[in-house]
Amino acid sequence: MPLPRLQAEFFAQIADPQGVRAIFEHMPGVFFFMKDDQGRHIAANSATYERFGIKNERELVGAMDEKFFPPEVAKAYREDDQKVIRSGKPLINRLEVWYDEQHNLNWFLCTKLPVLDRRGKVIGVMGITRRDEDRMRQHDVREVTAAIQYARSHCQVVVTAAELARAAGVSERHLHRKLRAALGLSPYELLLRARVQSAAEALAKTSTPIIQIALDHGFCDQSAFTQQFRKRTGMTPKEFRTRHHG
Repeated sequence: MPLPRLQAEFFAQIADPQGVRAIFEHMPGVFFFMKDDQGRHIAANSATYERFGIKNERELVGAMDEKFFPPEVAKAYREDDQKVIRSGKPLINRLEVWYDEQHNLNWFLCTKLPVLDRRGKVIGVMGITRRDEDRMRQHDVREVTAAIQYARSHCQVVVTAAELARAAGVSERHLHRKLRAALGLSPYELLLRARVQSAAEALAKTSTPIIQIALDHGFCDQSAFTQQFRKRTGMTPKEFRTRHHG
C-alpha cells in the first residue's frame, strides 16, 4: 500500500536520511546500532560506542561484533541478524546479553528490524538494546540464568540436559521451552557454547597446546574440538589464537 500523499511528501523533503537516529542520543539507557548484511557496524549512538570502550563512531564503522564481544556471543548476534535479514521480519524483545555499567555481560532486551534499500531489498539490520524490568520479569530469567551459570561453571566436562535441568530446578521440557523462548537455544547448544567460550578464553590468554585445551573442555580429541569451535565462531582454534594474538 503506498504511503499517504502528505506523509510521502514530508519524507521526501528530509535533507538528512540519518537525522532520525539523532533521537537515540536523547534516550537514556537505549543502545542503538545498525549493521550491513555482512555484519559490519554502520552506525550507532554514542551510548553504544561508549559501552564498547571506544571514543567515537570512526572506531566502530566497519567493525564486526567479534571486536567487542566473546566469540560465542558475537556468533549468536550474527545468527539473529541473519534471521532478520533472510526473513525480512523483525525480532522483538529478544533476551540477549549486553555490557552493563560495570562492563559485565548481563541480560538486556533487544529488538531488531530489517533495513531496506529503495527497491525493497534487505541490506542490513538495525535495532535497540535496553533494560526493561517489566518485560524481563515476563521472561522470568531466573531459571535461564541458573542454567547459564551452571553451564559456565561446568564447562570442563560434558553435562547432560537432565543435569542442567536439575540444576535450574525445572523439568527438561520446561527448561528447553524457556531457553528457546529467551535465547533461541536448546540446552545442548547452551552447554556446548559454554565449553567453546571457555576454550576460546584459554586460547586467547594462554599458550596451552590446543589439544590440551580440547581435552580440558570435555572434547574427545582435537578434531572434534575444531569442528565444534569452527561451527560456532567461524574459525578454527588455531586461526582464533593467531588472530587474537596478532
